[in-house]
Amino acid sequence: MPFSVSKDEILETVHMFQMQNLDIRTITMGINIQDCRENDGKGTGKKIYEKIVRYARDLVKTGEEIEKEYGIPIINKRISLTPLSMVIDGLSCAEVIKTGKYLDKAAIEVGVNFLGGFSALVHKGFTRGDLALIEAIPETLAGTERVCSSVNLATSKAGINMDAIFMMGRIIKQTAELTGDRDGLGCAKLVVFCNAVEDNPFMAGAFHGPGEAESILNIGISGPGVVLNAVKNYPDSDLGELANIIKNTAFKITRTGELVGRVASRRLGVPFGIVDLSLAPTPAIGDSVADILESMGLERAGTHGSTAALAMLNDAVKKGGAMASSYVGGLSGAFIPVSEDAGMIKAVEDGALSIDKLEAMTCVCSVGLDMIAIPGNTAADTIAAIIADEAAIGMINRKTTAVRIIPAPGKKEGEWVEFGGLLGRAPVMKVNQYSAADFIKRKGRIPAPIHALNN
Repeated sequence: MPFSVSKDEILETVHMFQMQNLDIRTITMGINIQDCRENDGKGTGKKIYEKIVRYARDLVKTGEEIEKEYGIPIINKRISLTPLSMVIDGLSCAEVIKTGKYLDKAAIEVGVNFLGGFSALVHKGFTRGDLALIEAIPETLAGTERVCSSVNLATSKAGINMDAIFMMGRIIKQTAELTGDRDGLGCAKLVVFCNAVEDNPFMAGAFHGPGEAESILNIGISGPGVVLNAVKNYPDSDLGELANIIKNTAFKITRTGELVGRVASRRLGVPFGIVDLSLAPTPAIGDSVADILESMGLERAGTHGSTAALAMLNDAVKKGGAMASSYVGGLSGAFIPVSEDAGMIKAVEDGALSIDKLEAMTCVCSVGLDMIAIPGNTAADTIAAIIADEAAIGMINRKTTAVRIIPAPGKKEGEWVEFGGLLGRAPVMKVNQYSAADFIKRKGRIPAPIHALNN
């Protein structure tokens, strides 16, 4: 059905792009690679490389053409693949590392910013491929430029795989140490999930789920600056009225994303998937989720009331997106990454925002503890315990939660890590010094909650 857009709406949207940091954060092409298995890592990697190049050869060019024709900034062009562990089952860790290098080579060849899918789904247990892939994560992320990795280790139906959490604490530490000369940058390309979704276009957690088509095109759109402007324009509205204003704003943003998605889909000959409307901030001033919360009346993000304000914001964004498109998916909502949000960084500097408060806020946002730097000497067991807490929130509340945490080698609380670009910079945050080691070492599987028995 064609869009019906008035002149005023066009002018308003142009203003959003020019003055309020609205952008299409990513066009992400999902590609099924389950038919790419060969007898070794090199053969498998080469076959995956060839398929990526065949499907995504024109992805970047098409995105750039749409930018010029419509005046819509498209910041990233990305690729997501079938979780690689499903393809390399039976190969050794060393062979998986070889495959990972071909993924990076393919990403560079077609010109995308990142490629996701160096992934494993282990919420109920491990295959041989899962174990080999997880062990290959540190060396792969250290030795590649654009490959991103994710591991789903809990769901509301299956419970929490504590064996996987125990393992990922060590893997994250190793990844940080192998990229210590870059402040642990490898960990910025690694995320662990509870209830991961199959159509997420955002990195580092994007993968092409086994329930998806042969190839698909998903759009990630971001507009914290637009929502911030809308909130600032209504300083005297009560919170019910403000929720409706945010919902209407999200509606307008989502329509723009769907337009871009359908045009790109048609030109590339790939089915349109979903629009993920996520308030994904950047380090740019005026492009911050924390600033939105503060514009609602909080003196600083992280103070009492922050969780309630974020809950209202997240819900209004989802409702507005769902009104605008029948194909809203991915994560859709508000992200609260520390290093990528100037307001969050300021809140940490001022002592208003701690990891404990961030954990509380993840109960109502769209992801979890994201892009948080912690002291490099933090124990693997402590990292695992942080992951376990987030997984528990996701499992009990039947929502996606995630952890993307960077134990910055050689850095102490109060020092800084520098990643550059969209990944930004962040102060190293305080971690609780009391040990959870004996709890984590019990391992096993935490059973799913009783509401999992709802079929």
